Amino acid sequence: MSDYLVKAIGFEGKVRAYAIKTTEMVGEAVRRHETWPTASAALGRAMTASTMMAAMLKGDEKLTVKIEGGGPIGAIIVDSNAKGETRGYVGNPKVDFDLNAQGKLDVARAVGKDGLLAVVKDIGMRDHFTGSVPLISGELGEDFTYYFASSEQTPASVGVGVLVNPDGTILASGGFIIQLMPGADDETITFIENRLGTLPPVSKLIEAGMPPEELILALLGDDNVKILDKMDVVFKCTCSKERISQALFSLGKAELTDIIESEGGAETECHFCNEKYHFTKAELEELRDEAK
Repeated sequence: MSDYLVKAIGFEGKVRAYAIKTTEMVGEAVRRHETWPTASAALGRAMTASTMMAAMLKGDEKLTVKIEGGGPIGAIIVDSNAKGETRGYVGNPKVDFDLNAQGKLDVARAVGKDGLLAVVKDIGMRDHFTGSVPLISGELGEDFTYYFASSEQTPASVGVGVLVNPDGTILASGGFIIQLMPGADDETITFIENRLGTLPPVSKLIEAGMPPEELILALLGDDNVKILDKMDVVFKCTCSKERISQALFSLGKAELTDIIESEGGAETECHFCNEKYHFTKAELEELRDEAK
């Protein structure tokens, strides 16, 4: 089954909920970047949460999430848009540790917590919205939860999980975001807290075959939910040879001439998808001749 996201409201509009399956999306990122298991889990959790956050946007709006906690993985960068298209990478993909005390991949050790989680939203205006919070755990679910409460003043619970196969491929990946809207009463909050406290980890539920719709029902109760929308999500990069050509063109005539004379050609690699683009000497000369 392909990856997808479900949007819903609960308790007559007092709660907004998102649930998502990202197994294939994260699997594609892991394949492209050849990440080791702990790095795969960190990147997958960040991509999963970012995709749900971008689903809260509209039209051509998009966002970038940067997580930098001082750990050996370096920075995690994720781009996602309102159409369910996400790409991401980590500074150091070759990070893996023994399981932590809970028997899980030690994402907090890889990410670190001496740093920030920052979100930049491009909503089509001249100035972008930027919010950032200190990392509080490095496990990322708690950090995104803190971001909503602190930067967006929206009480929320964020759950993200990634299971990695022994061969390094992705077994299961997904998550949820539950947000409390104005008017949410104590009874509703207590009900949700009790549900959250008794559910298995989200990655286990996805591994068991629970689709996003049922995950929302498990979190909020069968009688309290209205499904609003369902949207496919996918790993997708915006790079292309044309875009790289424009970047090379912007270097100007002198620098292009230097590349031609010293290298004969050029090869560039996209950070987000690891796609390589090769430019022959003739292609560079054509760009140089067009440059001012």
